[in-house]
Amino acid sequence: MSKRILVATGGGDCPGLNAVIRGIVKSAKLDGNWDIIGCVESYNGLLKDEIDVIPLTAKDVSGIHVKGGTIIKTTNRGGPFHFPVQQSDGSWIIENRSQLLLQRLDDLGIEAIISIGGDGSQRISLELMKLGVNIVGVPKTIDNDLSCTDFTFGFQTAVQIATEAVDKLVTTAESHNRVFILEVMGRDAGWIALYTALGGGSEVCIIPEIPYDPKIIAEKIEARYKNGEGFCNIVIAEGAKRIGGEVTGTAPSAIGDEHIKLGGAGDKLKYELEQMGVKHDIRVTVLGHLQRGGIPIAYDRVLATAFGVKAFELVKEKKYGTMVVYNHPDITYVPLQNVVEKFNFINPQTNSFLCAAKKIGISFGD
Repeated sequence: MSKRILVATGGGDCPGLNAVIRGIVKSAKLDGNWDIIGCVESYNGLLKDEIDVIPLTAKDVSGIHVKGGTIIKTTNRGGPFHFPVQQSDGSWIIENRSQLLLQRLDDLGIEAIISIGGDGSQRISLELMKLGVNIVGVPKTIDNDLSCTDFTFGFQTAVQIATEAVDKLVTTAESHNRVFILEVMGRDAGWIALYTALGGGSEVCIIPEIPYDPKIIAEKIEARYKNGEGFCNIVIAEGAKRIGGEVTGTAPSAIGDEHIKLGGAGDKLKYELEQMGVKHDIRVTVLGHLQRGGIPIAYDRVLATAFGVKAFELVKEKKYGTMVVYNHPDITYVPLQNVVEKFNFINPQTNSFLCAAKKIGISFGD
């Protein structure tokens, strides 16, 4: 009888998810004696009243490495320990359905789970491991904020999309003598903003790790103008905040969603600059989910495929409670506990790319 692996994609969608799934399925099929089952919408497929899982065959994953999103869908709400349930009166409660998950894994004869997701997903992986679940994690986040791995798949595609946006904004900024603020994703870590500023040649980069002083940014802008002519391009992460300030966002409204909805950092910076006396025309562009969607670039397809293959190998070798990582030049693994102990922040004092950015004149508002 074939052994069964359950695959789940959790958190926000990300370019390269399908490439991971394909890597798992194709390597398992070539090895033989394995069946791969996809759990629809992360763990929801096993937590709902009616089970929603789909078998994944070689035919199902043929060619999907070039597609964005995930063929088994995803969600960043709920989970086995905080599952939202609507009551007969229309109200909602949060249930711990971890025991139901364990029972259904047993009913389906699941040998192990491969969980593809970011920090929140891997924290769930760690808790499931403590309950005795055989589980292997695969790092996924466009923010690149998971520890222990050089890169997470999806990050490079997000940077490419954001850099292309800067390339377009530079020409219109120069044509109209404008200041353009591009708001990119980055809740707690500013990797996308940093790489985009370097790749696109922005004059200012604002990241969560360095609270900014609007006065310093205003001075940088003015230095870009002479006799009213000039332009300036600013990249700001959604999680950025001024010195002594707070992040910009709204409380979550969806049941089961515990994340503050970040957004508005660019508009807030525009207002602050205008209050500082900047008279130049300032425009704000928010990339939002454009960074998540679409075709993954070749780098992310390659990395994601290698991650998928390695995840299957770890299951086969029964190296559970681990997460696949990329430590150049190797695809290897680390304990899940190591992954969730801390975020992968940019160290302003030691990061080589941030130091390089400063040495070519990019201001971080500090």
